[in-house]
Amino acid sequence: MTDNRSLQSADSATSPTGATSDTPASLNAFVEFDPVGATTAAPDETDLAQDTDDDLAGRLALAIGRLNRRMRSSTGGLSHGQLSALSSIVRKGPLRPSELAAIEVVAAPTITRVVADLEARGLVQRQPDADDRRSVFVEATDAGVELLLRARSDRARTVLTLLAERTPDEVESIRAALAALEAAANIDPTDP
Repeated sequence: MTDNRSLQSADSATSPTGATSDTPASLNAFVEFDPVGATTAAPDETDLAQDTDDDLAGRLALAIGRLNRRMRSSTGGLSHGQLSALSSIVRKGPLRPSELAAIEVVAAPTITRVVADLEARGLVQRQPDADDRRSVFVEATDAGVELLLRARSDRARTVLTLLAERTPDEVESIRAALAALEAAANIDPTDP
């Protein structure tokens, strides 16, 4: 069987990979040669954008994961989920468990376990709803507020240390991305 690539003349405008001289250089690597003799099409801009988005998502997930590990010791002995729930209760409470689940974007059984653990640690307490005896409100105790403030302070110091390791341009890039990151995390920067 004859290799179709050998049939192309040296002065042909098609490269051995099947890319033509008018194919943008950035796409030449994506053009594949079909051994039957037809050139397969380069991926369209949607495919390239998806590859870029996948790369962005992977890099962002890795960076967030590593930052979280570095801050893990600054959570006052709570998991990130517990600390987040306690923070929401302190900022927006008292809250019904269903309201807290919506804020934290978790299922009702998950928030029930989180609240039970926080309550067992003395960080929150349940109060009956005077209007609906079937429902309760969850509110932070003084110990819960104190732990949250201490954890926030520890985390802020950890982040300040991380920022001190960056160049001024890198810190400015982080600052510029902060609003988008807050929006992605459903954080309202005007909340205390």
